[in-house]
Amino acid sequence: MAAAAFVRDGFALVNGVMTAAECTATLEAPRGQTGDGPGARHLLSLPWCEQLSKQLRTALGLAALIPQSHRAVQCTYFEKSRDTNWLVALHQDLAIAVQARVEHPALTGWSAKGGTHFVQAPQQLLEQLVAVRVHLDDCGPDDGPLRVVPGSHAMGIIDATRARQVRDRRGEKTCPAAQGDALVMRPLLLHASSKATGGSRRRVLHFLYGPAQLPYGLAWACAV
Repeated sequence: MAAAAFVRDGFALVNGVMTAAECTATLEAPRGQTGDGPGARHLLSLPWCEQLSKQLRTALGLAALIPQSHRAVQCTYFEKSRDTNWLVALHQDLAIAVQARVEHPALTGWSAKGGTHFVQAPQQLLEQLVAVRVHLDDCGPDDGPLRVVPGSHAMGIIDATRARQVRDRRGEKTCPAAQGDALVMRPLLLHASSKATGGSRRRVLHFLYGPAQLPYGLAWACAV
């Protein structure tokens, strides 16, 4: 069961949340929104993306993994291929996008990207977040799939040195996916990816769902 795997391992692959036709249609939507880089961060404010975020909440296999009270708070588009290529070192996703900077001792790691404020979220909040990576193409072993460290999501915030130790002790699992599949994960799950070596394109929409209310007077930059 995906729900049991999600609790135990911090991730689960849910097959067929979108049809091939839906993926093809969705691939047209980000055109003109990604610039010259490998992706775009701020898609959730666009009507097609907002609608898709709501559709995914009720998709078979996903509804049980996303709390009903959660809202979609970010969507990032990634495109990886031999021509647009990069690797991602082992890490956790700790930053969230918020409306404005709030001064509080518990809030650190402030940055600004594309006019949006980002902050390292408190651990208690990070433990509640759910990321849904929808694969708009097949993602095989040569396409730079995610590699994850099962169970690491339950170990709190982990620094780089300890992260490598945890990976060496627990091992990694590679997460290939077919077109239309969704990899659901906790942002605190240690994960990495290699460069693509094949000839295909790996295009992904990475949605983040979280509680409507944030602590310390913070507010989401976007929430639908």
